[in-house]
Amino acid sequence: MEFIKPGINIDFVGKRKIGYIISLAMILASIVTLAVNRGPNYGIDFVGGTIIQVRFEAPVGINDVRTGLDAAGLAGVSLQMYGAEEQREYLVRTQEGLETGDEFARTLTGHLADATGAAAEIRRVEMVGPQVGETLREGALFAMFYALLFIAIYISGRFEMKWMVSGVTAGVLIAGVVFLSRLQVSIPLLILAAILLTLVLFWQLRLRYAMGASVALLHDVLITVGLFTLLGKEFSLPVVAALLTIIGYSLNDTIVVFDRIRENLKRYSTRLLEKNVNNSINETLNRTLLTSSTTLLVLLSLLFLGGDIIHDFAFTLIVGIIVGTYSSIFVASPMLVLLQSTLPPEDEEEETAAETERGAAAAR
Repeated sequence: MEFIKPGINIDFVGKRKIGYIISLAMILASIVTLAVNRGPNYGIDFVGGTIIQVRFEAPVGINDVRTGLDAAGLAGVSLQMYGAEEQREYLVRTQEGLETGDEFARTLTGHLADATGAAAEIRRVEMVGPQVGETLREGALFAMFYALLFIAIYISGRFEMKWMVSGVTAGVLIAGVVFLSRLQVSIPLLILAAILLTLVLFWQLRLRYAMGASVALLHDVLITVGLFTLLGKEFSLPVVAALLTIIGYSLNDTIVVFDRIRENLKRYSTRLLEKNVNNSINETLNRTLLTSSTTLLVLLSLLFLGGDIIHDFAFTLIVGIIVGTYSSIFVASPMLVLLQSTLPPEDEEEETAAETERGAAAAR
């Protein structure tokens, strides 16, 4: 099956500046959104508290539900409708743990029934302590950081044969992160500083493929989290699992293109890097779009038919796959061209290639 006819030659690399502008705009919008909202809207998994899911046998007004909660001693809690209106279900969230035994359930359902005139049923009760929530939040940040770091090692080893350099760099970064975390340094700031330092080291050590892949993956995660925050959705453990899945999926797309670039660089060694990169993107475009579209069909089914429990998980994956497909075409691969023109040549062969690039650019 083919979406794209063989021999297509879209000038993706020539339009890379447009892609950079679009990406920067989305990243800045995500950063502003996170800053305004003071971070993602963390769910109970990360902040602790109690969540109660209640279902009514007949339609009720949300003000009547809140009146019943007040009567049960749950004044000032967060209340929202859960699922479609005809399901008549509500989520009640508190910031502290509650004793949720049988007596609590009878008292709560009784007050809700009196206030709304409809029988109430408690469908679900979850409670997470604040310390557990903080531990889970820190663990999620470490998981994403280490995923990005080990991916960078793999990329450097596979495409640049710099296993030792990337391994030592990763070891130093991991040791530094572990040491500073023992000193009670703020984990979010620590991870942010570690990611920035990782990119600087990749730049200085000329790990171009790792740099391109890392920037693309950070691009995907940041934009997805920013959109999630903008829409007011809860950031929970399933969402973290979706983000880690996005990292792997986006990397898979990027590796396919990188592999073709490496093949073309060997096959057409005298051709300009820009030309090789652009041809590689076009040659793998059909595979990239076909894989993404078939995956999206499954995720759309989960989104609309899978129920509320996995709704946010499916939504996160859909956004991430769309952004990840875009980044593998307009961010990761064009970054190689950008880095080729900005990094100093490492040897005489690269100096010759750089001069060829500059001469061709001047001719154009």
